[in-house]
Amino acid sequence: MAYNKILELLGADADSLLQHKCTTFSKDLLHVPSPDFIDNIFINSNRNPQVLRNLAAIHNHGRLAGTGYMSILPVDQGIEHTAGASFAKNPIYFDPENILKLAIEAGCNAVATTFGNLAIVARKYAHKIPFIVKINHNELLTYPTKYKQILFGTVDDAWNLGAAAVGATIYFGSEDSDDQIVEIAKAFDRAHELGMATVLWCYTRNNAFTKDGVNYETAADLTGQANHLGVTIQADIIKQKLPDVNGGFTAIKFGKTDPLMYSQLTTDNPIDMCRYQVANCYMGRAGLINSGGESHGTSDIADAVKQAVINKRAGGSGLIMGRKSFQRPFNEGVELINLVQDVYLAKEIDLA
Repeated sequence: MAYNKILELLGADADSLLQHKCTTFSKDLLHVPSPDFIDNIFINSNRNPQVLRNLAAIHNHGRLAGTGYMSILPVDQGIEHTAGASFAKNPIYFDPENILKLAIEAGCNAVATTFGNLAIVARKYAHKIPFIVKINHNELLTYPTKYKQILFGTVDDAWNLGAAAVGATIYFGSEDSDDQIVEIAKAFDRAHELGMATVLWCYTRNNAFTKDGVNYETAADLTGQANHLGVTIQADIIKQKLPDVNGGFTAIKFGKTDPLMYSQLTTDNPIDMCRYQVANCYMGRAGLINSGGESHGTSDIADAVKQAVINKRAGGSGLIMGRKSFQRPFNEGVELINLVQDVYLAKEIDLA
């Protein structure tokens, strides 16, 4: 029944997404999500037993437990987009406890939110769902607007409130990217030392990345390279926006490219572009979770299911679904997250 619902929501896109055969990176080259993913991948890494235990806690929680896939609820928009703008549609989320309740009721693997949101309810919930503490944010109260990620607390604070992992954003390509890379690399090193896993929001951000009306900040080639930089500083999980265009390097005329990047390693198909992102995550050794993006109202459920199909068939590890879920009535938010999870539970939806 769940699969029939997925087909219904995919509509006219069902055949093109579910029947697509990827001829870029062979699926045989990928390290794909599986029940024994940690044993196959991270047991050979430098991560200590505490990190392995916390990664396992995330992998083995919620409706997707034991599959290798992850469904994470992220809510940091109260800082990034202002609390009023983020929670106006559903004011119950001004109270952080309702964020935790949504993640638990929806059967998420983990909840990713701010120091304050988790700290204020830590003793009640730290043992009920894995915490991912978002340690930095773009503070958007300054005028004129600037795009700069700053730390809102310490890694040790995250450990003290019971976090299984820390999350951070780097704006690759921005004026401050050098400092952000150094700062977050140090933070991730400390997190691993304390036994926490690491999740990196790998965003590209530069006004010059828009040309002739096309925004290349979500281009497959630019986001793929951002992912590669992210796993280089030892992010265990990469969070990235789904690519909707390609050829950022060639359009902006910078960086190093090879014609094979565009003729053999990617196509214009959304699954192939997402697979390029996966390939840049050490061929899937670090799981790629894609963003659900902003809410568009009535199309949210269909959009979310489509995004999940693209991520799963590309070789990704799941979705991180925020605004589409919390900017609607609580029960509808749970239903949306559950439908996304159903995509990863559906055996009929395989690797392209």
